[in-house]
Amino acid sequence: MTVIRDTIDRLLSRINAIGLDGEGWTRPSYSELESAAHDVVADEARALGLAVHRDAAGNLFARLPGRDRSAPAIHVGSHLDTVAQGGAYDGQAGVAGGLALIAALLAEGRVPPVDIVLTVTRAEESVWFPASYLGSRAALGRWSRADLQVRRSDTGRTLADHMRDLGLDPEAALQMPPPAPARFVEIHIEQGPVLHDAQESHAIVTGVRGGLRHRSARIHGVWAHSGGAPREGRADAVFALADLIHAMDADWAQMLAAGQDLAVTFGIVDAASPRHAMAKVPGEAGFCVDLRSDRTEALEAAHARLLHHVARIEAARPGIRFDLGAESRSTPVALSPVWQDALSRAAGGTLRAMPSGGGHDAAAFAAAGWDATMIFVRNWNGSHCPEEGMDPADLALAVGTLKRAVLAEDA
Repeated sequence: MTVIRDTIDRLLSRINAIGLDGEGWTRPSYSELESAAHDVVADEARALGLAVHRDAAGNLFARLPGRDRSAPAIHVGSHLDTVAQGGAYDGQAGVAGGLALIAALLAEGRVPPVDIVLTVTRAEESVWFPASYLGSRAALGRWSRADLQVRRSDTGRTLADHMRDLGLDPEAALQMPPPAPARFVEIHIEQGPVLHDAQESHAIVTGVRGGLRHRSARIHGVWAHSGGAPREGRADAVFALADLIHAMDADWAQMLAAGQDLAVTFGIVDAASPRHAMAKVPGEAGFCVDLRSDRTEALEAAHARLLHHVARIEAARPGIRFDLGAESRSTPVALSPVWQDALSRAAGGTLRAMPSGGGHDAAAFAAAGWDATMIFVRNWNGSHCPEEGMDPADLALAVGTLKRAVLAEDA
């Protein structure tokens, strides 16, 4: 455990020296900062004597040979890009945990039953490019040409442009063949309060919710004087948005009461353009909507309700027009029951099994036919924020559980 803790502490410290942005960390996908964090991991891996390589999309792999080189390897890792002003552990913890597992095996002189591959993906955080799991899907040979044309939110430039800036070849990445299915384990902080409230250090993840999103929706109304325009003649974009949010909140409660899994989130509410002012009826409003569920049927049902409410509000408020913009989707994915059993046995049957509300690279590997799983580590003060509160000792316990599960394959 000393080697595990020392590796975790050192790697987290080195990674989090990159991209500090006020109180949090900002390492955009396919940026020099993300690349610098990858370079730190490559340096640490080479110091352990591991063979390191990168694929055409910039994903990083460091391999520890196992006893049976022909058997499917176990890939362990996560990502190093962050949301704007994110936390110290989302992604970083899984990379540090993967390297700590390898360091512990080397320190003990243990040869694992199969190769262990530290896997560090690019562009997991889809806030930068509006596409899910870009790095891991590239590694899996699942990019389409449309992926190369998605534009980064802060620069407006395409993924292909940003790849070229980093010396990567987008065409070569597009042509990467799918690898033979293997195994993948992602250690990640929980992005909710369940483990913290239960005072449990880590848990097994049973599946990853899918999502249906409208990232750049707008409501077009009619600008008017706030004192002079009567109620019946207004086309107030903010009132129309309030109607939609209130209606979807009620539907969300009904679907939960009926036993369906669902999360509904409205965000990036923008009614503060230069045309807005204290004495104006708002004629424009922007927003995003994010629907998540572990069932595709529930996502479709919630989306149908969203479209119904849009049509109803437009009819009830003449002059109001919604433009929801493009949809982006990710499919709900069940994770490996084989891994769940192995991790449970390694922990003596003490680990909670729970779903993940957020999307993760493990979902992309599972969707590609890999035997994939996740381990959640207790976290408090939320996620995607500077206040993420993981205890590295909890991460070390999770690495210990994974280590026992891996070595149990020799039993």
